[in-house]
Amino acid sequence: MTSSRTRLLALALALFTLMALTATGAEQKSKATASRPLAPTTESLRTESIVFGMGCFWGAEKRMSALPGVLDVVSGYAGGSYENPSYYRVLDSERRPGVRNHAEVVRVTFDPAETSVKQVLAGFWENHDPTQGDRQGNDVGSNYRSAVYYTSKEQRKAALMSRDAYQKALDAAGYGRITTEIAPLDAFYPAEEYHQDYLARNPRGYCGLGGTGVKFPGGT
Repeated sequence: MTSSRTRLLALALALFTLMALTATGAEQKSKATASRPLAPTTESLRTESIVFGMGCFWGAEKRMSALPGVLDVVSGYAGGSYENPSYYRVLDSERRPGVRNHAEVVRVTFDPAETSVKQVLAGFWENHDPTQGDRQGNDVGSNYRSAVYYTSKEQRKAALMSRDAYQKALDAAGYGRITTEIAPLDAFYPAEEYHQDYLARNPRGYCGLGGTGVKFPGGT
């Protein structure tokens, strides 16, 4: 009887010791995993965004997407005095006096390690006519105005400097004054899904965008 009880006690002690060792090992493994640095994700990589009005956003999206270093281009609305614009609300607002309307715009996200805001701005100036005021080609209205909506002081400085540089090139080519609005971005509203990647899905779709043919001066 005593011998059986001793064996049971010994077995219980061995099981307890095994459980304690297992728990300690798991805790040490957990601590080691927690201290290990995580691999960087796409979301953690540094990117930069700037918003452009270039007329109809279908063509603007296609042209800006083709620039080296650009990661993403989204069609949308910005620069207006009211919230939650939609395509048809923007069109309707053109007929309402006293309303500052939104412009059709594209939000361009790029990798600063692959390109610069100056290079992106050069693509913006070259790919539309910034001298036409509230129109772009056959598209007429303040919703088709040329615009740069910047998101930092550095972008503002680059936009103003690039405007002045491009104005000199336009002057030499016989074009008028640049009418591009340059202002801080208040809010960006993505356009409806059917507008996104429109010309990629409809290669023969309408595009009223046309540049001046004047190159941005100097190296970018």
